[in-house]
Amino acid sequence: MFDLDRWQEIFQTLSKNKLRTALSGFTISFAILLFTLLFGVGNGLKHTFEKQFAGDAQNSVYVYSGRTTKPFKGLQSGRRIQFRNDDMKFINGKYEDKIQFFSPNIQRNMQVIYKGEQNRYTVRGVYPDYQPLESAVIEEGRFLTYLDLERRSKVVAIGKLVEKDLFGNRNGLGKNLNIEGISYKIVGVFSDPGGDNEERFIYTPFTTIQGMYKPNDELDYIGFTFNPNLTVDQALSFTNNLTKQLKEKHSVDPRDQGAIRVRNYAEGTKNVEQFMSVLNIIILFIGIGTLVAGIIGISNIMVYIVKERTKELGIRKALGATPKSIVGMIMLESIFVTAIAGYSGLLLGVFTLKWIGDSLEKYFILNPSVETYVVVGATIVLVIAGTIAGYIPAKRAAGIKPIVALNDE
Repeated sequence: MFDLDRWQEIFQTLSKNKLRTALSGFTISFAILLFTLLFGVGNGLKHTFEKQFAGDAQNSVYVYSGRTTKPFKGLQSGRRIQFRNDDMKFINGKYEDKIQFFSPNIQRNMQVIYKGEQNRYTVRGVYPDYQPLESAVIEEGRFLTYLDLERRSKVVAIGKLVEKDLFGNRNGLGKNLNIEGISYKIVGVFSDPGGDNEERFIYTPFTTIQGMYKPNDELDYIGFTFNPNLTVDQALSFTNNLTKQLKEKHSVDPRDQGAIRVRNYAEGTKNVEQFMSVLNIIILFIGIGTLVAGIIGISNIMVYIVKERTKELGIRKALGATPKSIVGMIMLESIFVTAIAGYSGLLLGVFTLKWIGDSLEKYFILNPSVETYVVVGATIVLVIAGTIAGYIPAKRAAGIKPIVALNDE
């Protein structure tokens, strides 16, 4: 393996046959390059879908009210459905065992001022349970508590971008904001994996904002997470039954799609998982096909190389070279070329993905990349294929008698 004379001989052979070496290397490099790009783009699509669902828990359910689109039981269409506190009690009473976290929501766009800085932000009145629904991560301080809810405290948790807008590089924790003329104390600053839009929200206790802006116990919508032990089909069945019962409670036609709407993230998650499974299978088949094409290319080239060197091998045998040394030389050359070319294709593929990565976002391909073990594994497969491809014709050539080899045309 580390015989200096043998390596000098291999490099000499490669340098004398530049075109043959280049074609062999190109076949292998292109196979690994294409394999890397395919898996990178596939992973980019995965990252895009993951980001779309990153802002909320995957078992989130949101219940919205709207206007009726059909008359029902003597009631006219166009009637506004208004959720109230008794709807919260209804849902919790019926499905307590199926609900994990629960929060009503009141949402208003408000003018927020801190000294000379001001802007308009969406202020949400929520329960403490709303934090896991939105996957909000507390960076400083705390989120809302049930004690805040009970006392109707004038406190807020603000997104990091709200803090940046109003305070610049200073810390906003503990400061007081003027929201529509009322002072609120900042008790927490959060980040959100959903991105910039999610970090421009301000959260305050539900009871605080309802007492100020919503008479008659009104609320805007309801959010909750279903029990994670439920399967996707069970969760969908649960929300279908909930929709049906809420329509009955508010005298809404069962066929009316506008009056009460339920958004279940489980359905989106299921669709995405199915899509990604199909995509993975397609990419896998294409990737395997690419590798097979590379293996066939290597095999054909190695057969041609050995055939071309038949006379040379005959001379070597006539001078006393053993079949074992001939096979070893050809296999070592094959492994060397395959490994170098495969690694070059791997580096080129990774570099290309990094180079074009940002430009692919407009095609909904985010951060295209490929796991190291995948491309390294593919390269190893090609190296093994190159070894086998070199061994079979080399073994056959080593068995030819010198006189036959020398007479080969």
